[in-house]
Amino acid sequence: MTVTIYHNPKCGTSRNTLAMIRNAGIEPVIVEYLKTPPSRETLKEMISRAGLSVRQALRQKGTPYAEFGLDNASLDDDALLDAMMANPILIERPFVVTERGVRLSRPSEIVLEILPDAQKGPFSKEDGEVVIDSSGNRVR
Repeated sequence: MTVTIYHNPKCGTSRNTLAMIRNAGIEPVIVEYLKTPPSRETLKEMISRAGLSVRQALRQKGTPYAEFGLDNASLDDDALLDAMMANPILIERPFVVTERGVRLSRPSEIVLEILPDAQKGPFSKEDGEVVIDSSGNRVR
């Protein structure tokens, strides 16, 4: 099964998600979406399959969101997608795609819902938060 992560290596949540994928023994296809953004159709499909609205997939923090007036509730999905395509930093991350589904992995442990394999060992996030204990059980 192919697992694809739309990744930003500068993002801790994205790094934690990638590490959990690898902790399941999976080497995913890594798409650094700031360098190689998904097509508009792919982005729209990922958003839909993740059960999100386009607005929910729009990143605000550390982006030109406010500068572009994207908080305007009258902007439709096409306008928001146009902004995301022109400025990929506006795409929230990380999206993970597997045959079991698509998730915007925020928080990172949401990825566990769609991985085809269980975690192979304990896992803690970069900040030390334990996600999988030494017995292989999810914490929280």
